[in-house]
Amino acid sequence: MTKAYWVAHVDVKDADAYMSYIQANAKAFDKYGAKFIIRGGAQEQLEGQTRARTVVIEFPDAATARACYFSPEYQAAKALREPVSLADVVIVEGYGAWPARLPDNDFI
Repeated sequence: MTKAYWVAHVDVKDADAYMSYIQANAKAFDKYGAKFIIRGGAQEQLEGQTRARTVVIEFPDAATARACYFSPEYQAAKALREPVSLADVVIVEGYGAWPARLPDNDFI
């Protein structure tokens, strides 16, 4: 089973109100076995554009990551986040096991 990740880039407009979201999202993250890999640490922008805060959350697989996002618990937390921040959130599947041999004509 390949792990999956939420990758979020967030601009927080009201830090005090955003704390309510952080407290509320714990229910969903606990329920779905989420593990924080990155939670808003210092970052250095090297290329392109992003937001001020980056968050990466690990899940056992993509189905679990998706279920967490659409769960009533997370949707309630998200309703607290939306008025006080701007966010881009994607689910990304992790890198699976490397095949012992690549198929012919398969270039990386």
